[in-house]
Amino acid sequence: MRKFREKLAAKARDNWNLGGVTVAFLGDSVTQGCFELFRRSDGSIDSYYDANSTYHGYLKRELAVLFPSVPVNIINAGIGGGSAQHGLERLDRDVISHRPDLTVVCFGLNDAWGGDAGLEAYGRTLGEIFDRLAASGSEVLFLTPNMMCTEISCHVGDEAVLEMVRGAVELQNSGVMDRYMDKARSVCAAHGVPVCDCYAAWKTLQAAGADVTDLLANKLNHPTREMNWLFAVELLRSILTEE
Repeated sequence: MRKFREKLAAKARDNWNLGGVTVAFLGDSVTQGCFELFRRSDGSIDSYYDANSTYHGYLKRELAVLFPSVPVNIINAGIGGGSAQHGLERLDRDVISHRPDLTVVCFGLNDAWGGDAGLEAYGRTLGEIFDRLAASGSEVLFLTPNMMCTEISCHVGDEAVLEMVRGAVELQNSGVMDRYMDKARSVCAAHGVPVCDCYAAWKTLQAAGADVTDLLANKLNHPTREMNWLFAVELLRSILTEE
C-alpha cells in the first residue's frame, strides 16, 4: 500500500496541483451494502440496501478525518450474489475502467457454496483477478469476509430463508468456509497480495464467546451496520501499514 499512502500524503501537502485518490471495492452483497432480508409482494426475496452503512463508506469517513483535504473517490463494485468468477468477468467494466489507485477484493461467501469441489477454481480465479489488477497499475488488497451463521436464529421465520440458513450453518461449521479462506490466503501469498484478515478477527470474536450469528443483520451472512466498522478499522490499519 506504499504507493497509495504516498499519493495520500502528497495530495495532503499539495492540494492545488495534485489529484485525489480512487479506491475500488470489488465484491459481493456485503460490499454492495446489503443488510436484512425481506420478501417482496411477488414472492421473491431481496435485501435492504443501505449505502450509508457500508464498510467502505465508513473507511472514507476515517480517511477524511486523517486527510481532510484529500478527496477519496470510492468505486462500489459490489453486486449481491457475486462470486470471484463474476468479479473477474466484470473486472474491466466495473473496476479497471476507473483506474483505481487501490482495489480491495473481497470474495468467498458465495463461492463457498461450491463446496470443496470449487476450491481450486476459486483460487485460480482470485489469482487472475490479482494479476489483471496489478497489470492495470492498481495496488491490490484482499479483504477476507465475515463468518457465516453458526446456528439457526430464532429471528428467522421465512422458510426460504431458513433453507439458506441451514446450508450456511453447514458450510461454516463443517470447515468449508475456513478452507476457502485458507485457499485465499495461499493465493495472496503466491501473488504478493497483502491480506486484511477480518475473517480471522471474526473467528477471534467467536472464540471469545461472542454470538457471531447475532452479529449478522440477516442472521445468514450480512454483517450488521455496526460490525462494518470492524472492516473499516482493519482496512485502515492495512492501508497505513502494509507494504
